[in-house]
Amino acid sequence: MERARFGAWDVPAVLLPRTYAAAIQRAGGIALMLPPDSAAATAPDEALDRLDALLLAGGVDLDPASHGAAPHPESAPTDPERDRFELALATRALERGLPLLGICRGMQALNVAAGGTLVQHLPDAIGHDGHRPTPGLFAEHEVSLRPGSLAARAAGAERLTVKTHHHQGVDAIGTGLEASGWSVGDEVVESIEGPGPGFALGVLWHPEEDEQAGTPLLEALVRAATANEEE
Repeated sequence: MERARFGAWDVPAVLLPRTYAAAIQRAGGIALMLPPDSAAATAPDEALDRLDALLLAGGVDLDPASHGAAPHPESAPTDPERDRFELALATRALERGLPLLGICRGMQALNVAAGGTLVQHLPDAIGHDGHRPTPGLFAEHEVSLRPGSLAARAAGAERLTVKTHHHQGVDAIGTGLEASGWSVGDEVVESIEGPGPGFALGVLWHPEEDEQAGTPLLEALVRAATANEEE
């Protein structure tokens, strides 16, 4: 939910970078965008019944109140309507075992939906801004994934270079989730996942922005969605 200018218009809009849809399509899936919906936030099954998998995209900071924190001076303006909608979808998707991938903000939303908390400004905790050195431009760093984890299997590697753009991260990890990936050098948690046989995964990087390295992860989501459809 952002204000956008296009043609003669300057209006609030429901936006998604095209890289998300393109990445899902390359992986063999069909992308559907869900705008925030107050009715679906109250009864998320009505929306989830129509989906084979759920992807939570990047975006603005989650409202600190959603995980019991006071706003940090570096916190960006939040979107409570989107927060309520996505947290409801994530909570119910976890309960249903619907394949779920959270990207950047989406990983943070997954963690909060499971009762976890967030570090609101990583530079305070790690002493540098290497995960978002220039707002509006993706940076790169290496990530180490736990051998045998869902993250490693989905990415097709235990160590990879990723594209990153975030200033927040996970703090306390939500109930039923576990850390499975860390940034090389500062040990920021870069992936979280459910320990069971299903597909519940959050990554702090942006696989949709990296056609070569990111495609295997989206393909893994589409495979999980296909299996979900066939059940």
